[in-house]
Amino acid sequence: MATNIDKALYQQPTGIDALAQDEEAIEIEIVDPEEVNIKAGDLEISIGEGEEDAFSANLAEEVDESALATLASQLSGDIDNDRNSRKDWEKAYTEGLKLLGLQIEERTEPWNGASGVFHPMITEAVVRFQAETITETFPAQGPVRTKIIGKETPEKKEAATRVEADMNYQLTEKMVEFRPEHERMLWSLPATGSAFKKVYFDPSLGRQVSIFIPAEDILLPYGTTEMDTCYRITHVMRKTKNEITKLQQAGFYRDVELNTPDKSVSDIQKAKDKETGFSDINDDRFTLYECHVDLDLKGFEDEEDGEATGIMLPYVVTLVRGTNDILAIRRNWEEDDPLKLKRQHFVHYQYIPGFGAYGFGLFHLIGGFAKSATSLMRQLIDAGTLANLPGGLKTRGLRIKGDDTPIAPGEFRDVDVGSGTIRDNILPLPYKEPSQTLYTLLQNIVDEGRRFAATADMKVSDMSANAPVGTTLALLERQLKVMTAVQARVHFALKQELGLLKNIIRDYSDTDYLYEPEGTAGPRAKQSDYEHVDVIPVSDPNAATMSQRVVQYQAVIQMAQMAPDIYDLPQLHRRMLEVLGIKNADKLVPLEEDQKPTDPVSENQNVLKGKPLKAFMYQDHQSHIQVHMMMLQDPLIQQFIGQNPRAPAIQAALTAHVAEHVGYMMRQKIEQQLGMPLPPEDEKLPPNVEIALSGMMAQAAQQVLMQDQAKAAQQQAQQQAQDPVVQMQMQELQLKSKELELKAQKISLDAASAADKQALEEQKVTGQLELDSMRVGAQIRESQFKQQFEQERAGLELGIDIAKSKAQADLQARTAALQRTPPNQPTEEPTK
Repeated sequence: MATNIDKALYQQPTGIDALAQDEEAIEIEIVDPEEVNIKAGDLEISIGEGEEDAFSANLAEEVDESALATLASQLSGDIDNDRNSRKDWEKAYTEGLKLLGLQIEERTEPWNGASGVFHPMITEAVVRFQAETITETFPAQGPVRTKIIGKETPEKKEAATRVEADMNYQLTEKMVEFRPEHERMLWSLPATGSAFKKVYFDPSLGRQVSIFIPAEDILLPYGTTEMDTCYRITHVMRKTKNEITKLQQAGFYRDVELNTPDKSVSDIQKAKDKETGFSDINDDRFTLYECHVDLDLKGFEDEEDGEATGIMLPYVVTLVRGTNDILAIRRNWEEDDPLKLKRQHFVHYQYIPGFGAYGFGLFHLIGGFAKSATSLMRQLIDAGTLANLPGGLKTRGLRIKGDDTPIAPGEFRDVDVGSGTIRDNILPLPYKEPSQTLYTLLQNIVDEGRRFAATADMKVSDMSANAPVGTTLALLERQLKVMTAVQARVHFALKQELGLLKNIIRDYSDTDYLYEPEGTAGPRAKQSDYEHVDVIPVSDPNAATMSQRVVQYQAVIQMAQMAPDIYDLPQLHRRMLEVLGIKNADKLVPLEEDQKPTDPVSENQNVLKGKPLKAFMYQDHQSHIQVHMMMLQDPLIQQFIGQNPRAPAIQAALTAHVAEHVGYMMRQKIEQQLGMPLPPEDEKLPPNVEIALSGMMAQAAQQVLMQDQAKAAQQQAQQQAQDPVVQMQMQELQLKSKELELKAQKISLDAASAADKQALEEQKVTGQLELDSMRVGAQIRESQFKQQFEQERAGLELGIDIAKSKAQADLQARTAALQRTPPNQPTEEPTK
């Protein structure tokens, strides 16, 4: 087959042929189809057959068959013992499934068509718990928030933002199974008391996954109380033959022949199938046991100084149920871990921790209440049925047409009476109406069961509308105490699950991002970002519901009204909006830390709009201060601010902002004098460092003060030099100095003839000069006093005018108020 390789999609760059002639030749040696050697100058590359990492290899390929058979037999026996040790737990599980009432029961006892209703006590509690918990743990914006590890820096804040956005994107968009699996777990958890999640990296999907595992599919040995210290965890998996074959072809499982799958089904699964209406007729899946177990595997023993220690190490062993064929044995610790600690892949959610490995659920806690309530409901319904359609006895000679069907309302049928009256031939049984005692007993049992399950509704009508927030909060806390504890356990387990997902996402993230994508979304977090933050759920373990959190914030807002100066009110209102689920809370209530560096003119505009201001360390503080002070001195701005009812708040905000710039400017001057940067503002200093630094700062502050005083004196002298009166007086002094020089020259020429006269003239000139200097000084002081007097008089006149205007306005307001008041009617004092 001919192949055209002359035409290309793009034209080659101009001059590439000339460059190719200058390059050294590349030698390629093909040893076999799976090994290639490439040599270009001093660079040599050898490409061989891909080999699996020895540490993560399937050890079942290297272990002897007899050893595998012995290990499989031992593990199979241990797994059966683990299952048998929880027989009573499985029995309670099976009986509890029947109380859910998911399947309509057609009863034939005590008669055909008897009531088969179930009281929905457990089902109601399960549905309510699932609905409340999913909204708390998985809001629309995602289930993850971040917490910075160690000292908080701008770089760590940016890393935390990227990690939070990346994790929420992964869990809400990429991991499409995460929320459905989480909801399935929340359905099973309250009923059974225990539920498990398995977190691992799926190479077929190329990403991390988190799947729900029912409690019956996790086998734990007797006496286990904690997953981290459990020496054997068995996950019962079900896979089709095709799925196993794919994993065998990929080298993950050992290539063994698969026989007919084991068809045995547990009692729990049978009960589930019966309740849901499913059947396992076409189920051809194989049952696999994935054992996370500690082993002293022959040939791979733990060694120290070349000798075996006998310590069992964590492995993951996968075998087929029925045939006991081992498919894989892999190490279950990190390669660079010197302690060889077990890698955890499971997260255990517990409703109420019990005596053993599994928690207590509603099946165990209120199963008896639900069973009794179901029995009483059936008795009441059956009693009503018998009372409405009673049965009885009749004589053999009595014949009723169509006696096999009940009589319809308004229907009369023909009766053949052998002898006597109809009443003498029919005896109805004495069925009673449904008992009020049974109904009262049913109500008590239901109320007790709901109260115990923490699903009873709170009687809001019994509460006063004027009750303090603290009283309401105390009632809510008492009502939700049990559910809050359960939510706290879910929060703790979800934090562990998110931590496992974080580690997998971190390990498979890029070490760096090479581009900045367009739009508001930032780049995906890199590996180093995950090292600085910890991921935690968005749920609050201290408040089970939104109403409880709202009441808590209302209590804080009431306290803030009594002492607003010590509270951060914008922060408090922002948190309140976030609790209420209001979108774009940052735009409704902007905070100071949300501000970005802006120019001084924009800051002036923001303060006039009532927006918060913030100064930053690296800004030109002198220029900012000048622009802000010019705005305060501008007559138009002063007129506008004077007419604005928010004038005091605007002036206070701008004054505080200018003070912030002044503080930063002083900090920069001290840093210049010290020749080194000062520690960050929020950094906690050791006592010895703080004392030494304070002494250095004192010396630097003294130098800054001297420099500022000298600068201020210089500016004052320059301002005085620019005064017109002073300049004219200086010019007069200069003219007189020139005249003195001319006279001195004339006197020197006539010195020979008039020596005595010259001496007298010099004395006269000297006296005149001193007199003139004193006169000039007096004029300067007189001019300064006159200017100061004029300024004080102008200020006093302005204050008098303002006082007169205010008094006149008050008089007019009082006159208008008196005119509006009817005669003979006293005016009320304004309420303070």
